[in-house]
Amino acid sequence: MARNVLVFAEIRDGHMRNVTLEALAAARKIGEGGEVAAAVFGAKAAGHLDVLARRGADRVYVVDGDLEPYRTESCTQAACRVVELASPDVMLMGHTGIGKDLAPRLAARLDIGLVSDVTDVAVEGGEVIFSRPIYAGKALQKRKFAEGPIFATIRPNNIPMNEPDPAKKAERIDVSADNKELGTVVKEVVRKTAGGVDLSEARIVVSGGRGVRSAEGFKPLRELAEVLGAAVGASRGACDAGYCDYAMQIGQTGKVVTPDLYIACGISGAIQHVAGMSNSEVIVAINKGPGGADFQHRRLRDCRRPV
Repeated sequence: MARNVLVFAEIRDGHMRNVTLEALAAARKIGEGGEVAAAVFGAKAAGHLDVLARRGADRVYVVDGDLEPYRTESCTQAACRVVELASPDVMLMGHTGIGKDLAPRLAARLDIGLVSDVTDVAVEGGEVIFSRPIYAGKALQKRKFAEGPIFATIRPNNIPMNEPDPAKKAERIDVSADNKELGTVVKEVVRKTAGGVDLSEARIVVSGGRGVRSAEGFKPLRELAEVLGAAVGASRGACDAGYCDYAMQIGQTGKVVTPDLYIACGISGAIQHVAGMSNSEVIVAINKGPGGADFQHRRLRDCRRPV
């Protein structure tokens, strides 16, 4: 059954986020021959039309207006306007900081359901099935919609992107955002990040825990990450000890990562930390203390390819 799918694109620091391209791949799979549309917000969004087209978008809604920097109210209004114009059967967006904020508000405004943090999609018997982790990653839950429009957020680094088609073009539709009754004004954005490669989309992550013993102990981890083109992460223990910033925290109360290679240095492997990295393809645990065995036996057996 052909479905029309709408993907809400996300641009960060002038670049299209990988999770948007992954959502377009999921859209093609779910659409089964239906139209795939994308929506981009902001004055600079039009420059990314070709990227979206080459990765699978048949139509791109370019929403211009006072949408940068991101504000919940204005972007929710703009998203509702695009949905009204596109009338999609399925809507997708990344499970990012913005996605976690925008998706529930949009679902509430449209009075529809939402499946969040999806790691896989499938079509079985004509129905769209979403898989998402539950219980701190110990189990996978499969969800489907009984009726109404389908809406889901996609966890970064889980769904393979489509190969780009250089010859593909997309129809452009300009949309004017009607930003009315806005209660907030953004004066300044102060960003605190881990620096370097984005943790949530990194293919290689090098993480440190209390075992590195100091902020200075993160220096060789950063050097290794630079050589590998990796992102640097940390356990909550290392952040609590003041060794690094909380922007680097991976785990149940931090960021969730799904890299091809996860190198854990001086991390005991508490379940709260493992919840944030258990879907890594290959895990290398470096730990000479008694906590190393704890990491190896408590939860690594549940990972995809523990080493």
